[in-house]
Amino acid sequence: MRILVVEDDKKIASFVVNGLKQSGYAVDHAEDGEDGLIRAQTTQYDVAIVDVMLPKLEGLSLIRQLRAGHIQTPVLILSARSSVDDRVRGLREGGDDYLTKPFAFSELLARVQALIRRSTHSPEPTRLHVGDLAMDLLTREVRRDGESIELQPREFALLEYLMRNANRVVTKTMILERIFDYSFDPQTNVVDVLIHRLRRKVDKERAIIHTIRGVGYVLRPD
Repeated sequence: MRILVVEDDKKIASFVVNGLKQSGYAVDHAEDGEDGLIRAQTTQYDVAIVDVMLPKLEGLSLIRQLRAGHIQTPVLILSARSSVDDRVRGLREGGDDYLTKPFAFSELLARVQALIRRSTHSPEPTRLHVGDLAMDLLTREVRRDGESIELQPREFALLEYLMRNANRVVTKTMILERIFDYSFDPQTNVVDVLIHRLRRKVDKERAIIHTIRGVGYVLRPD
């Protein structure tokens, strides 16, 4: 899952971006409304988190332009304004949810997850199963054949992505775009390194993560 955060306050932006990354999301950050609009128009995001008071282009104007361009990315509005009129205006301008500052990260995360569920028109699963491999998305526990596996946040995010695409090949480019925060660089080996680390923990005696030479990787049970 990829999220855009449009926030000019460095402290709040760091709090939100780091929290989302630690929760396994790929995150892009824009410091002003114009940059945020360009990113939202050119990249497919699962959710955008947009502050109201932004330099260069105000947050509600950004949302209006997205909706005018038929971009339906779910938008969570952040604002220090807490009146009913402000919340109603934000939702009427095209926002999907409204969160007032200050806020707890746990609430922001819950709202993001709710927007994702709503946009896919289906309940977000809390557990994933592929063969004897099981992942609990709420407790962030992973087990294979009943044995617990400890994963770092980036390893967990990669395994979740592979499990959601079980039996389908995912390329290095796809992994970089969904798990990391930058576009594909043919010289980088970060995907290979992360796959190697994940295999050491998950594969053990029976491989479940397979390399499709020249194409990418697939998670496929025996």
